[in-house]
Amino acid sequence: MTRIVHLNGEWLPEAEAKVSIFDRGFLMGDGVYEVTSVLGGKLIDFEGHCRRLDRSLKELGMGNPHTDDEWLAIHREILNRNNIGDGLIYLQVTRGNPGDRDFAYPNPPVPQTVVLFTQSKPGIDKTPLADSGLKVISLPELRWHRRDIKTVQLLYPSMCKMAAKAAGADDAWFVEDGKVTEGTSNNAWIVKGGKIITRQLSNDLLHGITRASVIRFAKEAQMEIEERAFTIEEAQAADEAFITSAGVFVMPVVEIDGATIGDGTPGKVARRLRELYLDETRKVAL
Repeated sequence: MTRIVHLNGEWLPEAEAKVSIFDRGFLMGDGVYEVTSVLGGKLIDFEGHCRRLDRSLKELGMGNPHTDDEWLAIHREILNRNNIGDGLIYLQVTRGNPGDRDFAYPNPPVPQTVVLFTQSKPGIDKTPLADSGLKVISLPELRWHRRDIKTVQLLYPSMCKMAAKAAGADDAWFVEDGKVTEGTSNNAWIVKGGKIITRQLSNDLLHGITRASVIRFAKEAQMEIEERAFTIEEAQAADEAFITSAGVFVMPVVEIDGATIGDGTPGKVARRLRELYLDETRKVAL
């Protein structure tokens, strides 16, 4: 079945959706995005994604083209039109098409470009990787210093994802000044002595929506959370490691730079947090 996508208020078959070559998202990477997971036809952590989208747009001096209610209606409509049970909805907003290429923002502003499309992933919550765990490598952090803004500038993370695959791993963690910032498309965590550790929020890493929910659920379950930076060596010596993101929820890590984490199998804390996250977010999914 041909996907139906949303482009600037229109519903179109994917082959008919076109964006101008002068769009600043294409020429300048001048845009932001969000990815919302779908389980059982319902949106996971939707309100958090709306809040982060609004923040990213404001940080780049862009307006929000829709209210939360309008975004919700569009998301529900694209699910219905594509008959999505489990999967993802990708949303992108750019500064638009000023009609030519210029480093300066268009003044006055031009209409923004708004794109949404679905990715069907049946059983996304039941991936075998949750039972086997991921292998990661470390690579230097070479991105710009506003990683808290979820921009479409994803070349370096893509390069590092490919470097990980070439090394026989699944993903990469970035290291800056000796400390882990985050993964290519996820937040990084370790567990030591029953304490769950993840880097504190700043401009150095994305303010993960799944991250925030996991922290909340862990605290409600009386688990101890410590928000601070950690080194690769500390991660290699940890009892457990894992990542969080909208696409994988909570995913165990069993190897870092060739060093086995714990006994080389997904740990009980990561397993419990994955279970908690999926159970609790389903209860309030929209």
